[in-house]
Amino acid sequence: MDIQWIWQGILDGLAEMTLLEAIAVFFGIASVFYSIKKNILVFPTGMISTIIYVYICLKYKLYADMGINAYYFAMSIYGWYLWSRPSEGKEELPVTWLSPKGIMQSIGLFLLSYGVLYIVLSNFTDSDVPYWDSFTTSSAFVGMWLMAKKKVENWIAWIITDIVSVPLYFYKGLMLTSFQFLFFTVLATIGLIEWMKTAKKVQHA
Repeated sequence: MDIQWIWQGILDGLAEMTLLEAIAVFFGIASVFYSIKKNILVFPTGMISTIIYVYICLKYKLYADMGINAYYFAMSIYGWYLWSRPSEGKEELPVTWLSPKGIMQSIGLFLLSYGVLYIVLSNFTDSDVPYWDSFTTSSAFVGMWLMAKKKVENWIAWIITDIVSVPLYFYKGLMLTSFQFLFFTVLATIGLIEWMKTAKKVQHA
């Protein structure tokens, strides 16, 4: 691949970057930081970012990603509720691993959502990236669901989502968002390591 072409694409994308995209990226990164720290502010910061991305994704014909951002917003409300109301006798909702049943449910949720989204995007929209859009949306769908429940595996879903999102948003000309997902990949890896340590402490306790 021509490095000069990539660099020129980055410069062009940054030149076309809107203030709205910059705000969405800022709050998106802030949300991931708070998530790593298991801080409840992950939800309000995430809600600001996702509501902006609903508009951006609609504009760039990323319909599944538009839907997943609306889903993020709704799940942020649900997660905010769960995190602020821990089970009886506990100060906060503990970080735990999925059970084997939970793993199968997560895989099933991904496959089902991918199939449905691909059919909808391919047949009922003018999306030119139905495979990519469906994949990132389905993996993010699972990631947000698991994060609301404070499951370690949520970070694995996010890492997969972020890696695939980098070329998707680059292709769409959203360079800053593309690099945001590259940065998210690093943060998600850090988050996975931190939550694994926390889950281990919870198990020992």
